[in-house]
Amino acid sequence: MKHKGAQNTYLGIGLILASTLAFTIMSAMIRSLGERIPLGEVAFARSLFALIPLMLMLQWRGELHEAFRLNKPVRHVTRAIAGIGSMFCNFASLARIPLADMTAIGFITPLFNVALAAIFLGERVRMFRWAAVAVGFVGVLIMLAPHLFGAERGPGAAAGALLAFVGAFLVSAAMTQVRQLTATETTASLVFSFTVLCTVTALVTVFWGWVKPSPWDSMILVLTGIFGGIGQITVTESYRHAEAGTVAPFAYTSMIYSIVIGYSFFGEVPEAIVLLGAALVVLAGLFVIYRERQLHIDRTREREAETPQSAAV
Repeated sequence: MKHKGAQNTYLGIGLILASTLAFTIMSAMIRSLGERIPLGEVAFARSLFALIPLMLMLQWRGELHEAFRLNKPVRHVTRAIAGIGSMFCNFASLARIPLADMTAIGFITPLFNVALAAIFLGERVRMFRWAAVAVGFVGVLIMLAPHLFGAERGPGAAAGALLAFVGAFLVSAAMTQVRQLTATETTASLVFSFTVLCTVTALVTVFWGWVKPSPWDSMILVLTGIFGGIGQITVTESYRHAEAGTVAPFAYTSMIYSIVIGYSFFGEVPEAIVLLGAALVVLAGLFVIYRERQLHIDRTREREAETPQSAAV
């Protein structure tokens, strides 16, 4: 896809900034729910109410009919399984560790993408990108250390950090499948099918016991879906107005949003060691984006179809 003029580039950057803010607000709302609402119930609301802005967008674009055209339905389901797993892991993590910490750990996703593409898609990865992956994983180990080995934190923090790590891996597993599906499927079908499958799967968890939310919690549940849908729309639109290599680095602003919102609403101040680890992961991720741009690897179609489940876009 060719993009013309600086105005489109600026619009793409503006949209990705809006997207990361929307997903950070969504994540903060989920964190505010804590463990009062079962995970399945949260995931159901997140998916169901995201369909409202999503379908409006598809109708406005004239792509609603494309959303129902699945050339490889089984592959949509396997992609959804990984995505649903990441959603549950990320939401469970948000109930246990600070917003900024969860966001920072999620930044490992692009580095997982490199490794999984090399292993499962046969993509050639040279030494420079492998080195970036190694540096990024060192950064993650630094961030995980206080959660795993800090005696004062307790098992909840350790579980939350590990869930964020597993969630990032599952996001990458889903994205690896999206890379293959973009050859035969439309962006509309990839985004819509995933959201619908998440809604249906989460609904099944009603048999494991949902609760009747308070009016306040009900409003938060609805808004998680609305903000998630808005985040989906803006992230998709951003990659339609500018190249992936230009837009993608601005997704890291979610760390700034997470720190500000985490401090303002939860009194959370990230530890220096977490910020150090996050800086290593971000630098590694930015280097991967730079190298892929040098190698003329275009991730635009994949990025358009991604469905982030947390602030770590």
